[in-house]
Amino acid sequence: MQKYRPRIADKILSEKLDAMGAILIEGAKYCGKTTLCKQQAKSAIFMTDPDTLNQNLIMAQMNISRLLKGDTPRLIDEWQIAPRLWDAVRNEVDKRDEDGQFMLTGSAVPPDKNEIFHSGAGRIGWLKLRTMSLWESEDSSGEVSINGLFNGEIPDGENKIDIDRLAFLICRGGWPKSLDKKTDIAALIQVQEYYEAVVNSDISRVDNTSRDPELAKRIMRSYSRLQGSQASVGTILADIQNNGEGSMNENTIYSYINALKKIFVIEDSLAWNPNLRSKTAIRSSDTRYFSDPSIATAAMGLGPNDLINDLNTFGLFFEALCIRDLRVYADALGGKVYHYRDASGLECDAVIHLRNGNYGLIEIKLGGDKLIEEGAESLKKLESKIDSDKMKKTSFKMVLTSVGQYAYSRPDGVFVVPIGTLKD
Repeated sequence: MQKYRPRIADKILSEKLDAMGAILIEGAKYCGKTTLCKQQAKSAIFMTDPDTLNQNLIMAQMNISRLLKGDTPRLIDEWQIAPRLWDAVRNEVDKRDEDGQFMLTGSAVPPDKNEIFHSGAGRIGWLKLRTMSLWESEDSSGEVSINGLFNGEIPDGENKIDIDRLAFLICRGGWPKSLDKKTDIAALIQVQEYYEAVVNSDISRVDNTSRDPELAKRIMRSYSRLQGSQASVGTILADIQNNGEGSMNENTIYSYINALKKIFVIEDSLAWNPNLRSKTAIRSSDTRYFSDPSIATAAMGLGPNDLINDLNTFGLFFEALCIRDLRVYADALGGKVYHYRDASGLECDAVIHLRNGNYGLIEIKLGGDKLIEEGAESLKKLESKIDSDKMKKTSFKMVLTSVGQYAYSRPDGVFVVPIGTLKD
């Protein structure tokens, strides 16, 4: 049996159960939603268990309250096959008037909303589970805490991840079941099979719309090439055509991208809109990312050696890995990760913004003194543009790197931190 590695979301789930009557846990297929909930569940029903599937569906029609009985919190797995469970849970929460009653998990394919009559507001909370960060997969030393940086700590840690290992970690991704494979090849095969399931099945099942697997592959390959950019759908279309991958129109691309978002394959980064001293126009387009970097490498058919032999591509996918980890760590702090770009061309790869108004500026660089220097100068330039009379001052400025032995603070106050030392 695979061992359970603690997740940052364990604490988030516990806190939400204390606050709400029920919690809906969403996220990409295979990211570990059911396993996460089983750690806290006192009872469970697995709606799609072949031994009880037909019985469960009949009960959902004839005596749905029976499915809700059991010690709490009660896990209802694959609840979406009987959408009436949503309103039943909401109603039961009202009747019991107690928090922490239910956890709802399901596949990435959403339920039929025509059978749901209540939003669940005030009764049902929401938790988004991501794939695992390097800290959760036990690949990062975790000596540098994002929370600590927000509280004035100076980074101090030693990186144990070399460039070859990092290339593998990008391609393996943060899928829980890939962590204990006997060979690296087996872990990479699992990612490829996830990708094949997306293009051959899930992208069509999401809204019962037949979609061409080959078109899905072309769009995902283009998305991979354009990760980290604010590429428009027109740009994606042009990229597909320039790479000799057939013809399609923008409406088709919109349809496929929206389907991929619904099943948590794609998660773009929103634009950050700070108060500036000048009237510089801020670009509002989202930045393109997959929810896990391994999806992009699988889409392009790339392995660790391919990344090692092409450092430009390596840098692109390294940025995607960092964004994934920063999102996991920001979730733990109740924050969000944004991207900044203005009309002058000044960019910031990631901004972690907390609900209390604190924020940290982060540039992501593959490594090397020149790139680190460029990143530090860019961060200082952006900080100088922010109107500190209307916003809080920057909590920290950090260049997040791929390699490098130590995390440290430069004389100018910019932190240099290898991703292999970071945690929430």
